[in-house]
Amino acid sequence: MKTIWKGSISFGLVNIPIKLYSAVEEKGIQMKLLYKKNLTPIHYKRWNEESETEVAWVDIVKGIEVKEDEFIVVTKEELASIRPEKSKLVDIVQFVDATQIDPIFFNSHYYIAPDKAKEKAFFLFKEVLHQTGKIAVGQFVMHEKMHTCAIESYREGLLLTTLNYGYEIRDISTIEELKEKPKLTKQELELAKELIDKISVKHFNIYDFEDTFHESLMELIKKKEKGQTITIQKEKKSKVKEENLIAALKASLK
Repeated sequence: MKTIWKGSISFGLVNIPIKLYSAVEEKGIQMKLLYKKNLTPIHYKRWNEESETEVAWVDIVKGIEVKEDEFIVVTKEELASIRPEKSKLVDIVQFVDATQIDPIFFNSHYYIAPDKAKEKAFFLFKEVLHQTGKIAVGQFVMHEKMHTCAIESYREGLLLTTLNYGYEIRDISTIEELKEKPKLTKQELELAKELIDKISVKHFNIYDFEDTFHESLMELIKKKEKGQTITIQKEKKSKVKEENLIAALKASLK
């Protein structure tokens, strides 16, 4: 596994040398836009709408839209002057109970390993987090961006999760459809709970679930590579009769 960041965790006066590894690897298949006559890739031009001409990179600047069609230009030098200084330190600023961080703030996940095997300070830090049920909240700079992160004990090592900032989270209370709640009957609640009990499992296993689209796409590619004819079958849509909620719940329990 390739290291993506090296530095250290600052825990009081203790310094723990660490490495970061990406915990998630997306397996989606990348598709390119092609010209259908000769199957060559399509490229986008830097196009100016007003002059209807292609623009060279040397004539392009970065701007922030402050009002509709009104921009403030920001130079490379100005951006560089306010970017966080490069640092190889994850500065722990507080500890919280594991239940204190709302999952909506979770962003990207990374494994943390010690820089060297059997690093005692690393495993001490991991064990203390495990025994106390605490999460360490810290900040560090990666890819020229200041990240706030949560660090927790995870299996053989530590898990670092970058967090979304508060201003990045949309307010759920602004959704109109959620402002009024219908009345739920006792029977509806009891039947819904019974249905949940029926399909509940003791242990969640993500490997029980499959990305059927990805598998079907891989199968389609293999068939087309072999020159096989692809038959497309249209699914017949069955008409669903409207049922009341109680009837639907009872039918689900059968």
